[in-house]
Amino acid sequence: MKIRVILEKDESGFYVAEVPAMPGCLSQGRTKREAIANIKEAVAGWLQVMAAKVET
Repeated sequence: MKIRVILEKDESGFYVAEVPAMPGCLSQGRTKREAIANIKEAVAGWLQVMAAKVET
């Protein structure tokens, strides 16, 4: 599955990652690599939460 991620550097030097198609799905990291790894984890968690909502 391909998901569009917006990756920007904030004023404090951290990389912020956001998935526009998934409201509230945000993460950050000190490096691009860390931010990408963290957003992958956030996407997995977001999908689990949404799946649980559908099941109930």
